[in-house]
Amino acid sequence: MIRIVIAEDQQMLLGALASLLNLEKDMEVVGKAKNGEEALKLVGQHKPDICMMDIEMPMVSGLDAAEQLKDQPCKVIVLTTFARPGYFQRAREANVSGYLLKDSPSEELADSIRSIMAGRRIYAPELVDMAFDRGSPLTEREEQVIHLIAGGKNTKEIAELLYITTGTVRNYVSVILDKLEVSNRVEAVSRYEQKGWLRK
Repeated sequence: MIRIVIAEDQQMLLGALASLLNLEKDMEVVGKAKNGEEALKLVGQHKPDICMMDIEMPMVSGLDAAEQLKDQPCKVIVLTTFARPGYFQRAREANVSGYLLKDSPSEELADSIRSIMAGRRIYAPELVDMAFDRGSPLTEREEQVIHLIAGGKNTKEIAELLYITTGTVRNYVSVILDKLEVSNRVEAVSRYEQKGWLRK
């Protein structure tokens, strides 16, 4: 019997997934979590074979939880709406066994779980090209700047925090806008977040 913990913050979907997998003769859902923190506790309690989780959840995100489970015998499957390069990159670094999209046919889910239990890794076809994505085009310093912008800091505050001049900050912002092909700071943060590069 394949024992599964599911983490999903949308209650209706959580219930539907559990019901769907419990219909499979060789699967049993042993725990349901509303966030990554609950998922980690349930994995500790039940020692499941599989922990299947969404990415964007309160308390602890699915990717943060996956990173904490990296060295556990429990195999992690990410089941998400988001086909984003940054998310996929982090998931691969966390050694997840599967990265599946919620719009995949339901019968594929059970088959994917069985394949993963047999030792395979399953990634949604849409994500294969992303494996060769260069990731964020920003340098480490530019990433520091955009994270501070995302945190609501203005030019003067960024300059003080990074020990650089306001003119240098403006230069960094100009380069960031150019690299992300946007026209202002709000769009830059939005684009960076959409790509899954913004670590919260």
